[in-house]
Amino acid sequence: MKRFIEGQDRGQSTLFPGCLEDWIDEDNPVHVIDVFVDGLDLADLGFVGVNPEATGRP
Repeated sequence: MKRFIEGQDRGQSTLFPGCLEDWIDEDNPVHVIDVFVDGLDLADLGFVGVNPEATGRP
């Protein structure tokens, strides 16, 4: 059985800090890495379990 949990919205407010983006400077290279990784098609790269099953979570 495969389990798939969607990631959290990085702009969502939390108790502390206001949101994750508040901790990262605008010129931090992690933003480039984030865009690059989001653009990857993990299924084409051979990763399994990338697409969620239609069965839902138990």
